[in-house]
Amino acid sequence: MADSGSAGGGVDVRDIKANDDATPPRRRGRAKRRDLRCPVHAETSMVGTGRKYFLHLLTTEELKQRGLSHKRAQLVIQAYPVLVLSNEWLEQLWCPECGQSHWCHITRHERHAHTVRWASRELWQQVAHVDPMVANPSVSEFSRRVAGRGDSSRRYWDN
Repeated sequence: MADSGSAGGGVDVRDIKANDDATPPRRRGRAKRRDLRCPVHAETSMVGTGRKYFLHLLTTEELKQRGLSHKRAQLVIQAYPVLVLSNEWLEQLWCPECGQSHWCHITRHERHAHTVRWASRELWQQVAHVDPMVANPSVSEFSRRVAGRGDSSRRYWDN
């Protein structure tokens, strides 16, 4: 009868355990959520209820307001006529303390560090493909009226 030792080409159980001890188990924690705080109630977390509308910059003055020098801002605008900011956007957020949703201007500083401010009217002019003055043409008049958006003078920023 053949011996089932390591000389026969089999795998020894002690070798497997030694390799398992060398590599620690991977920790699979839950991903952190972004911590968005209400500008009025600093202790209350806000929840995103809609999609993100990223800001677009078209002029050197808009870049200079964000800290770039005049020369560098001109170079960026010449290279990219429309610059999409990946760290600034407008989003509708729900505050449980206020009891209503607000359009907010969100600036991401780090992966989970954000600054939340109320969105101003001027910021909507920097969002492409969204005209807050015109209602969505794919929505019927009945749906718009039932949803409470029948008033054409109401805009995104008027909450």
